[in-house]
Amino acid sequence: MSETRPANPTRLMSLPTARGEVSGALVDALVREPGSATLPVGPSLQEADPYGDDLQLALYVCYELHYQSFSGVDDAWEWDPDLLRARQALERRFLAALRSDATTHDDPDTAVTELLVEPTDGTGVSHYLRDEGELWQLREYIAHRSLYQLKEADPHVWVIPRLRGQAKAAMAAVEYDEFGAGRGERVHAELFAELMTDLALDPTYNHYLDATSARMLAVVNMMSLLGLHRALRGALVGHFATVEITSSPASDRLAQALRRFGAGEAAVFFYTEHVEADAVHEQVVRHGVIDELLKREPGLAADVAFGVDATVFLEDRLAEELLGAWREGRSSLRAPL
Repeated sequence: MSETRPANPTRLMSLPTARGEVSGALVDALVREPGSATLPVGPSLQEADPYGDDLQLALYVCYELHYQSFSGVDDAWEWDPDLLRARQALERRFLAALRSDATTHDDPDTAVTELLVEPTDGTGVSHYLRDEGELWQLREYIAHRSLYQLKEADPHVWVIPRLRGQAKAAMAAVEYDEFGAGRGERVHAELFAELMTDLALDPTYNHYLDATSARMLAVVNMMSLLGLHRALRGALVGHFATVEITSSPASDRLAQALRRFGAGEAAVFFYTEHVEADAVHEQVVRHGVIDELLKREPGLAADVAFGVDATVFLEDRLAEELLGAWREGRSSLRAPL
């Protein structure tokens, strides 16, 4: 397609620009020695919108210390007790809001079955990009999704040691595919970086963090929240099932959109790979992970349903924001590409 930009995908990005008092205090602390700065746990945090830019960016930065971190941040911050206390306060605000706003099912079977029904007149982002979207909108979508796709499957690995028996084996089998089945060049995050390069986007990890909205941050933060807490293992499994069930048809539409714009095979391959792989993964997750987990721990049924509901809720909010901006001819990003 267009000329690609030079990039170093392995380079660590600097800390992002703060979006309020809470994220500002956190970013300021992280450039200092661990234990030498005041972290946000006071009234400003209690007043922060649980879905807003300030809280979501602060939470994303806290979680990122468990992934690749940021340039100039001491590794000791990852397990700093003061930072963990601040993160816990952020998590409680976010999780309470999700439980209040997103919960619609008690039964995971009903929640999952509803996901299996593809609407004949779908109006989501992938439908829009396939049927009427413009190239600049597709590039914005890829920039948003890069916050997750460049660490695709990483948040889900945390649940594996919390599962047992067939559920653990099935989850590990799906993750093995996500990580390239032993081939580094087939790791899905690497394939997404190639897609970005084909679309003249910078594939550097977290490059578009400052440009993406709170709604995209919330999608990624929920994965990290569920993955890091053993108590939320059922919700993580429900979330993961939602991703795998909805991925195959959406990926097919996005592959069609990329072909419509004349994208190269490297770009198209990322989504065609997901069409085939995730159709299989859907069955494995539903029967090998969810069913087996609930045989051992039936008390987690409501949590699995919550994971489905919360994922749908946050993805719908993101889609509403993107489509609303695009239909008005506006950028959905905080900064231009």
